[in-house]
Amino acid sequence: MIDLTVSDAIDLFELKVVAGASHIDNKISSVHIGDLLSFVMDKAEAGCAWITIHGQLNIVAVAVLANISCIIVSENVKVADDTIKRAELEGVPILTTSRTTFDMVKEFVLYERAHP
Repeated sequence: MIDLTVSDAIDLFELKVVAGASHIDNKISSVHIGDLLSFVMDKAEAGCAWITIHGQLNIVAVAVLANISCIIVSENVKVADDTIKRAELEGVPILTTSRTTFDMVKEFVLYERAHP
């Protein structure tokens, strides 16, 4: 189990906040990796950080329905303006990184191992 806040993840992993800055105190308890939205809706645990390459509007709806703590958009994917606006309205932090999804997962695994 991971025990950190979205704010901690921003600092530790050098993530950029593009939406939802007022909700970076959300707790992260796990990580979910996925790009098939229906699968994420079904399988993501509440309170997770979701790593994806999607930047379109539907990611916000999935995050709200699944009670996801934050969305991390990897690989320098641009998050659409309408997605940012909706995330602000819904209070969903969206973070971006140039790292690959695999590299982001490694960062979370290393953190988890160092903080059992």
